Parts: sequence; structure tokens; C-alpha cells
Amino acid sequence: MVYTTFIILAAPATNTDMSLWGMVVKGGWLMIPIFILSIIAIYIACERYWLFRKTGINDVAFMQKIKEYIQNDNTKAVLAECEAEASPLAKTIAKGIVMQGEAPSEIRQAMEETANYEVALLEKGLPTLATCAGVAPMIGFLGTVVGMVQAFYDMSMAGSNIDITLLSRGIYTAMITTVAGLIVGIIGQLAYNFLVARVDKIVLRIEHHSSEFINLCLRKK
Repeated sequence: MVYTTFIILAAPATNTDMSLWGMVVKGGWLMIPIFILSIIAIYIACERYWLFRKTGINDVAFMQKIKEYIQNDNTKAVLAECEAEASPLAKTIAKGIVMQGEAPSEIRQAMEETANYEVALLEKGLPTLATCAGVAPMIGFLGTVVGMVQAFYDMSMAGSNIDITLLSRGIYTAMITTVAGLIVGIIGQLAYNFLVARVDKIVLRIEHHSSEFINLCLRKK
């Protein structure tokens, strides 16, 4: 008798197995914008990461060459090296070379403007990533509200014949969209914070090497 009861209780459990795709489908149409936001966030995070990874790798070796060229008064070689490097730091140094002969304050200002522009290019896409990280959980919470409304609607339509299976559609929508939105939001926020930290490091390196360049030009005078 106990064995038979165990079989009866355990049998439904084998029917509750659900694939990942099945869970996504149960989440309803609100899973579509969450999925789109996840794709956008992943693309921006990966694209910016590879860009930042290449930026600043050769800063020390690059500045060593620049110092040697400046000490030898080889301005053309400096510009050629900056063009070949094509990094934010290289473009900032190239601006300083072009401004040689001007007052130090003017050189510094021109280099700062170039650096700010290059940093703005590095930050391209980061606001969109932050938006994805913030909007995805909100859509998930919207799914919670929609799911609860659907569940109560099904209850009202069922009248006195309320069955737990009638509520499953609304509960699935409520829970799955919330989980999906939070996952996208957490990953997006972590990626955003990581990339912003990398931008800050690049900015510090540009400022440091730009100051070295200006001091070197002043010593040459």
C-alpha cells in the first residue's frame, strides 16, 4: 500500500520536467524584449572589451620611442609612429606635436580636448549597456504584474471550479520573466561597471603620458 501510494505521488513529478526552451515559452511575449536586451548587452560588452583590451597594451614601448624621437628632434618620426599606433594616446600625442611652438597652456588644452574626444569614442555604447541593465529587470517585474493579473483573471473565470492548473499560465509568466529580467540586469550591470573601470584606467594612462610629453617638450626648449 505504501509502495503504491509512493508511485502515485511520484508519477506527476516525471511529467514536470521542462527544457530551457519550454520555460522561455511559458514566460510569454515579454520574454521577447528581454531576449533582445540580452543580445544587445552581450554584443556591446564583448565589442567594448576587445577594443579596450587592445588599447594601451603598448603604451610604455610607444612612449619610449616618442621620447627618443623628440630628443633627436625627429618630428616626422613622431607623427609617423602616432599614425601607426592609432590609439587614443597616440592621437593625443600627435596633437601635441602639431601644436609645438605654442604656449604650454595651449598645448595642454589642445591635448585635453583630443583626449576627451577619444575617451568619448571609447565610451560609445556604454550608456546603451547601462540602459539594458536597468530596463531588463523592469520588464521582468512587469511580467510579474501581467502574470498575476492573468492568474486572477483565470480564477474569476473558473468560478467555484478553481484548479491549480488554471493558475499555471499566469504564475509561469510572473516567475520566469522576473528571473530572466534579473539575470540580464545583473550581467549587464557587472559588465558596465567593469568596462567603466577600464575606461578610467585608460584615461589615467593618457593623462600620465601626456604630462610626460609636455614636460619633455618644455625641457627641450
